[in-house]
Amino acid sequence: MQFGVFSVSDITRDPVSGHTPSEAERIDAVVQIAKKAEEVGLDVFAIGEHHNPPFFSSAPSTLLAFIAAATERLILTTSTTLITTNDPVRIAEEYAMLQHLSKGRMDLMLGRGNTAPVYPWFGQDIRQSLPLALENYNLLHRLWREDVVDWQGKFRTPLQGFTSTPRPLDDVPPFVWHGSIRTPEIAEQAAYYGDGFFANHIFWPKEHYMRLIKFYRQRYAHYGHGTEQQAIVGLGGQAYIARRSQDAIKEFRPYFNEAPVYGHGPVMEDFMRQTPLSVGSPQEVIDKTLTFREHFGDYQRQLFLVDHAGLPLKTVLDQLELLGGEVVPTLRKELAAKRDPQVPDAPTHAARVKAKYGEAIPRQPRPNANRGDNVTGASPYQDSDPAVQTTYPGH
Repeated sequence: MQFGVFSVSDITRDPVSGHTPSEAERIDAVVQIAKKAEEVGLDVFAIGEHHNPPFFSSAPSTLLAFIAAATERLILTTSTTLITTNDPVRIAEEYAMLQHLSKGRMDLMLGRGNTAPVYPWFGQDIRQSLPLALENYNLLHRLWREDVVDWQGKFRTPLQGFTSTPRPLDDVPPFVWHGSIRTPEIAEQAAYYGDGFFANHIFWPKEHYMRLIKFYRQRYAHYGHGTEQQAIVGLGGQAYIARRSQDAIKEFRPYFNEAPVYGHGPVMEDFMRQTPLSVGSPQEVIDKTLTFREHFGDYQRQLFLVDHAGLPLKTVLDQLELLGGEVVPTLRKELAAKRDPQVPDAPTHAARVKAKYGEAIPRQPRPNANRGDNVTGASPYQDSDPAVQTTYPGH
């Protein structure tokens, strides 16, 4: 099972010190958080995509590529990439490039987003968000699996003989999670393609997410990808950890009260009872996280939100020390002991390459416009040089 952290990239005033970090400070802080996550033994770092203040992560593929260069083991992903307002051709290109630069240490979480103004900024209509999400992913799925794509849809210009470059590393597309807060159609989409389903698991009671995940598991099995238990599920969550429970409650309360996403609403104790928010000692966070398996079954990825609401960088780094040093090692042990042996591990690039090729050498496409298209084997002219007309099995 994979454990990690994610950031929504908010730039929020610290209600204790009164300091509001600059964009430069927050961007640098997120890089330090990712590097610290690897240092303390976590598996995954994720960053959201936003195009409006108070958020900074408008170009997550650029940020993740920089982090990939500064780390060695960490899996990098998004939380989420907007499948509605991004051109699927650009997603295919940018994240295939990230896949190469990170040597496969990445995957992708797709979602519709929850910020209404972003749609007209990118020439789209929020009333079409669901059909946009479905059509755009259908195209993205094909762009990563077909060397030459002919395509026509409703929301973008047609494609004729189009090859997205670079081709996926080892000819194995990045693994895709479909992220959702409330939409069963997105769970259906994830199930149809045999992709992962990531339940945001932040704001709402467990019963809501239990329904969504159960539906995804049923549809995953319906489409023949495996049993319900073999479906690929990820969960979000929020945590604030201190050595003593009383200290955690006292320290986090002002941040909770002023947080843009839930401040000035329910009191923190009510929110903790009703949602996945964990505020307490390492053992209390462990105990609450272990209940997730009871509610949702065995799952493959757990991400924690730890850097929101104006928390200063030092506090976040201290949180990561406790998370990586005490909480996650116990969770790994406890969840592994309870895990159904039929449940697959979280997908990784190396595992997916091995599943496709076994011990054979993976295919590495080599398009060359000056000598014909070696991706497909097509050539604009006949040539006696066999290197020009090289074809690959199946093409």
